[in-house]
Amino acid sequence: MSHVLGLLAAFFLLAVAGAAFTGIHTWIIGRRYPPTGRFIEVAGSKLHYRDVGPEGPPRGTIVLLHGASSNLAESMFGLGSHLARRYRVLAFDRPGHGWSERKGGLSEAEPARQAALIAEALRRLHVRNAVIVGHSWSGTLVPHFALDHRDVTGAIVILAGITTPWPGGYTGWYRRLIASWAGWLAMRTFAVPVTLALRPWLKRKTYAPQMPTPGIVQNGFIPLAFRPRAYEANMQDFAVMYDAVVRQSPRYADIRMPVLVIAGECDEIVWTDLHSRSFANAVPGAELILLPGIGHMPQYADGQRVLAAIEALAERISDSSVVLAGKGRAGEGRGGETG
Repeated sequence: MSHVLGLLAAFFLLAVAGAAFTGIHTWIIGRRYPPTGRFIEVAGSKLHYRDVGPEGPPRGTIVLLHGASSNLAESMFGLGSHLARRYRVLAFDRPGHGWSERKGGLSEAEPARQAALIAEALRRLHVRNAVIVGHSWSGTLVPHFALDHRDVTGAIVILAGITTPWPGGYTGWYRRLIASWAGWLAMRTFAVPVTLALRPWLKRKTYAPQMPTPGIVQNGFIPLAFRPRAYEANMQDFAVMYDAVVRQSPRYADIRMPVLVIAGECDEIVWTDLHSRSFANAVPGAELILLPGIGHMPQYADGQRVLAAIEALAERISDSSVVLAGKGRAGEGRGGETG
């Protein structure tokens, strides 16, 4: 009996120490990496975004949506700062990430729900005919813009994105854990210290076979992901991911707008054949660009080619808008669709 009590006391002390560390760490990170953009309220939650562009009239609008354990600062560091020289660029912290809020419950993590909130924000920001770019986890989210929010969307780009069900992907037990009190407690005591200890390995794994981009942690505000609420949002995203792609993948054949898929052939995080090839094959007319020797972060490993491909698509959409405007159809907000 005394042995059991000793173990319980040790567990309690570790939990208290973990909670104290997590609280102090969260406070430091919040002060070190403050919001850099604006806020817009949608459905009772504030979304953090940046809206930047050239000094003169922009050639079009590009929306950037980040992957897991990330935020809008990373999107701007990897792509946005370059694209903003010619285009209006809107980069969002997805709900629950960075400085964006998210309501409670797994339903708020659903890709369709996140897409709906961001699409509504784009409407309020008077965005039409945008190129929506989604990296990694946002590959589950971006197809909804082409299917359900065509009034703000002219084309989509899947960048090393998750799109397709995979063998053995059902994780009902994981959903239950994340939604339980034990999961809630773990993310506020042990999860952050353990993940911080693993961060060097995780960073190498994410960029492999390339080396991590110098300055990515500081310039990309990556530590914002290591706070309890952002950590919880990340885990909820993973919990709903598989079921979401099971539901939405049969709809991909209904997409009728320009689609660009970019992936590295050596991606060890999101399998290129399963996700990028399958999605490109499922969508009529989709263009697939595979980068030999490149891993999960093509925007850093071969940034010039990725930027060139996105800009070429944006120019194509811009030209389509001009043609539709000449035909008196620009007011429909669906320029750039084909088929």
